[in-house]
Amino acid sequence: MDANLLSFANELKSAFNSDTFKKLVLSKPLPSEDIINRVQIKMVVIKREKALSFSFEYPTKNITKNYSVEEAVNEVIVLIDTRFKNAVLFTEKNDIRFSFNKKMKSSIEFNKPTCNECVTMEHNNVKERLIQIENNVYLKELGVVTKNNQIAQNMQRKYKQINKYIETIDSIIEDSILNESEEIKIVDMGAGKGYLTFALYDYLNNVLNKKATITGVEIREELVTLCNEISNKCNYANLNFYKGDIESYKSDKIDILIALHACDTATDDAIYQGIKSNSSIIVTAPCCHKQIRQEMEVEGDLKLITKHGILLERQAEIVTDTLRGLLLEAYGYKTQIFEFIADAHTHKNVMIVGVKKLADPDKKGITEKIQNLKTMFGIKNFHLENLLNQ
Repeated sequence: MDANLLSFANELKSAFNSDTFKKLVLSKPLPSEDIINRVQIKMVVIKREKALSFSFEYPTKNITKNYSVEEAVNEVIVLIDTRFKNAVLFTEKNDIRFSFNKKMKSSIEFNKPTCNECVTMEHNNVKERLIQIENNVYLKELGVVTKNNQIAQNMQRKYKQINKYIETIDSIIEDSILNESEEIKIVDMGAGKGYLTFALYDYLNNVLNKKATITGVEIREELVTLCNEISNKCNYANLNFYKGDIESYKSDKIDILIALHACDTATDDAIYQGIKSNSSIIVTAPCCHKQIRQEMEVEGDLKLITKHGILLERQAEIVTDTLRGLLLEAYGYKTQIFEFIADAHTHKNVMIVGVKKLADPDKKGITEKIQNLKTMFGIKNFHLENLLNQ
């Protein structure tokens, strides 16, 4: 076994046995068909016995498994050896980082402790939320939290959605070159009332200690005014809101472009802006898909799928978002399309994520796939493709 990995495993055993263990996080996944974005490990008590609880964070789901300390150490060794390039053990005494460099040479570092979390060992305890409600000015101003620091009765789903969104963005950043960046510039197209925009700024700056600058773009003047007022109350110097739409906002540098629930071709406009500005991350959650639905002219047995309005609508969504994902890949983005929050919270729950990865994508091969798909569904005109070809 790698000497540094053995040393790291022994530190994990020691922290567990001495009750100085806080948490363990495995990140920077290696390429895999069944990719796990991250594993978070905490201590729990089950039937009066201490154990370690593993939360495996997949792109579309989380799976929790519990292990004894010996089983946990063996599992961590296997995961680091085969699935991850980075692991950080947080203890009361040190932060201990094990990592592989680009040549897969290992190293281990001991740093000052940074984890100030109060460790609870209750099994099935209340899920930890990344966005805390205590003394949270923007959540109170937006009506999510009451004056008594309680979640408002009609805002339970919104609060869960906020936290799920932050979990998702956090894992996306970890999988990108921005994970090592101290300064990040973000543009949130169609920020609305700013629930998610404020939470992201808060998390990046106050939890991850990055220097994040965020601009929320919103066409409704009253919401722009409201959000700028709340930003001032929070003393968020690098969070501002701009009145305009996706097409009118211009910026040479955007590290992360976000466009949630942009209607129809507005999602294409946002993806185009992200590609044009060479954004490291593009995050969209499409709303409706009218443009391709009106274009589709299928022949043969495919007509059986599209003769019913509801099925035509769903097929148009699938085809549109598939084409968007392929175009992102053609421009060097590793693309994921997944459900980011349950239907119970919102039906607008499909997220398209592009993370800049490929220096030399197979643009010709991908373009052929796009053309074949368009031919199959009788599509002559695709808005995003037109923008990129102009």
